[in-house]
Amino acid sequence: MKKMLSPSLMCTDFFNFRKELDIFEETNIDLLHIDVMDGSFVPNFALGSDFVKQLRAATKIPIDIHLMTITPYECMDYFSVQAGDFVSFHYEATDRIDEILDEIHRRGATAILAINPKTPIDVLIPFFDKLDGVLVMTVQPGFAGQKLLEGSKEKVASLRALLDSHGKTEVFIEVDGNITLPNAKMLSDVGADVFVLGSSGIYRGDMKANISTFREALA
Repeated sequence: MKKMLSPSLMCTDFFNFRKELDIFEETNIDLLHIDVMDGSFVPNFALGSDFVKQLRAATKIPIDIHLMTITPYECMDYFSVQAGDFVSFHYEATDRIDEILDEIHRRGATAILAINPKTPIDVLIPFFDKLDGVLVMTVQPGFAGQKLLEGSKEKVASLRALLDSHGKTEVFIEVDGNITLPNAKMLSDVGADVFVLGSSGIYRGDMKANISTFREALA
């Protein structure tokens, strides 16, 4: 698949959000990353269902919902998951993984299973037949501004090799956490496809220029 950019709206300037959304539309950004945090699975709170409802009405850019919650199944209704959405939820959060993957697909959305930094990649194998993508956390989930964890490159490379060895070449890898330009290029080279861009990515300086630079580097 082509390389895709997914700006994290948790890092946006909400006082200038309409301006930033216009930039995303003008630059044909691929996805809008929505961090949903419940204060239980991670020690922080973030974007809610009302925000997502308003976002859907404001733009046609597909949304990339990242559920960092202990109730990912219930969130299917809370956030009105629908065809065209990308939806990730955490392996560590629930024992209803098969059920949730089925529900995401029933709604016509893209099903992504997320794993925390300490979670080994082989836990994903039982779910390979139902996965559209895997989200690899390259920082601890919950807060922006962290540094890329050691071993992230090797984990992405190993995951790509594991997927390919099982004939799952179409399953994409999304990476989230300190995706600077050099880190994005490094992770792209070993198999990452979708890049969540936050405070260390496109939100510093000229956003249009930053988006263009990422696209050129990842082409």
